Amino acid sequence: MKIPYSVPHLCGNEEKYVADAVRSTWISGGKYVTQLETWLSDNLLTKHALVVSNGTTALHLAFLGLGIKAGDEVIVPGFAFMAAANVLINIGAVPVFADVDYSTWCITAESIEAKITNKTKAIVPIHTYGNVCSMETINEFGILVIEDGAEALFSKYKGKYCGTFGDVGTFSMHATKTITTGEGGFVICDNDDVAQLMATIRSHGLPTRGCYNHVLAGHNFRLTNMQAALGCAQVENVNNVISERRRVFDTYKVFLEDKEGIRLQQYSSDVDPVVWATAVSLDTRTFPQGRDRVIAQLSEFGVETRPGFVSSSRLRYFERHSVPVSEMLGDSVISFPTYPSLSNNDIADICECLLSVRS
Repeated sequence: MKIPYSVPHLCGNEEKYVADAVRSTWISGGKYVTQLETWLSDNLLTKHALVVSNGTTALHLAFLGLGIKAGDEVIVPGFAFMAAANVLINIGAVPVFADVDYSTWCITAESIEAKITNKTKAIVPIHTYGNVCSMETINEFGILVIEDGAEALFSKYKGKYCGTFGDVGTFSMHATKTITTGEGGFVICDNDDVAQLMATIRSHGLPTRGCYNHVLAGHNFRLTNMQAALGCAQVENVNNVISERRRVFDTYKVFLEDKEGIRLQQYSSDVDPVVWATAVSLDTRTFPQGRDRVIAQLSEFGVETRPGFVSSSRLRYFERHSVPVSEMLGDSVISFPTYPSLSNNDIADICECLLSVRS
């Protein structure tokens, strides 16, 4: 048995559209970039979508577009992929870590409130593993909000897509994500001025019209036409991909829910998730060998898994701080293969392997 952690779902016009982009000779910018941006804005019900080179540059672009600068404090969760915090450090801003909820593994309004100071410029709710933070209460603080939806594309909160609650939403189109362009990402927003500024920053500080007349010190965050062609093929099958991802998650729940020593990530009734990765927290009383040894044991069975994110407090380049729930999750969470082509029989085998290594 060999079950990889992730397999990209390439079952449509990907090869055809990429070949068309190559034959057109428009391999940098081109029609597929425009088509993908139009599809994203239309289907996520937002005025503007700008595709970029990856999810991290999407965050960087959002911070710059909203005026985050050196010395500004920005609140981020202690348990999540650290792209947002890393970008903040690289632009001279200060990531301030707030703890996450024990059940949902998402940042909470209560933990945010405890971290707000007169230097707080923004909040970055990260929708971890496809769950969605309680956006209505987070927005009540009246502080800039940049939603990191890298793992939660098409997840909804109270019937509305994540990424559309904040001032800017950011997403990833990495190979493991719901739709992929190999590497890639995008930002969405409804503010015309912010969108125009981000478009200018994305392309070397050049305005839409005119050559070499830089109006600001920008970056090259652009996505290529070939990558966008891949994305255009991906979105044609997105409803099937979402359906299959939900099947995979629901099947894991059948086998793992209410099993001793295994705690699934929980979702509020307001959340309609598109799960990026099915993840559980392991109790050391049932798995005394520890999470890392469990990962090794599953690998011996031929099942590839991943540990949860290392909590911010365990990363040496951040100042010392306390996020106890994040630390617990960082030590105990394991995530499983979650992709459309994963069969129910494969999921049953994965769960059987996990249950077999309990004490």
